[in-house]
Amino acid sequence: MINMLKRKGLRLFSKSSIDTGYYRQRRRLAHQLSNPRLMKIGLHTFRHWYGTMEYHKTKDPFHVQQRLGHKALKNTQIYVTLDEALFGQVSDEFTVNVAEKPEEIKALLEVGYEYVCEKDGLLFFRKRK
Repeated sequence: MINMLKRKGLRLFSKSSIDTGYYRQRRRLAHQLSNPRLMKIGLHTFRHWYGTMEYHKTKDPFHVQQRLGHKALKNTQIYVTLDEALFGQVSDEFTVNVAEKPEEIKALLEVGYEYVCEKDGLLFFRKRK
């Protein structure tokens, strides 16, 4: 269906149309909620938020560098700094659980455990403390 839409150029949506729509909606929301601080949130802010959350999840600056398309790792360092400022130093201690049955696996995943490995028919999951 998208391919059937009329286009003026190579792109379906132009950056200016996205910018205009975003800034119009932001202004409307700031007025409705009487919160002028919303006017300080630009589109690039979402890129910083994504980079920070991705680093917080993985603790891997090389992964964040690749996801954001940075050429140099020093450009990714800002997200490490933001993570430390927002969340403080996170310990590397984990709670570990083992599951055999699909019900157990589902229950662990629902409460935030992540899969680590399988050994002797047992599945190992961990979650940060």
